[in-house]
Amino acid sequence: QVQVVESGGGLVQPGGSLRLSCVVSGITLSWFDMGWYRQVPGQQRELVAMFQADSQIKYGNFVKGRFTISRDSAKNMVSLQMSSLESEDTAVYYCNARHTFTGTMDSDSYWGQGTTVTVSA
Repeated sequence: QVQVVESGGGLVQPGGSLRLSCVVSGITLSWFDMGWYRQVPGQQRELVAMFQADSQIKYGNFVKGRFTISRDSAKNMVSLQMSSLESEDTAVYYCNARHTFTGTMDSDSYWGQGTTVTVSA
């Protein structure tokens, strides 16, 4: 049984920092592309950061050096350190674990329930 649990969201002032954590049970984390996504009501869910199974890291265009994603495979955890937060960063942040099977287009994908980040004075 796979479970994805995010934590660390909350209220932070503009310019502040926040660390989000995602703990996944039931998988071997290093086999999965681990991603943080965010969504504002009425908008498409967008990629924030991804720590891929091959250890490559990608960030959304809006990150601009403010966020850092990290993986701790021993703890089955991926974290997102966010700094210089702006009101535009307000969203529900979701953790995703995705594994694409070798030689196919089939994949397993698991989502957490999300954690809310509110950036406001």
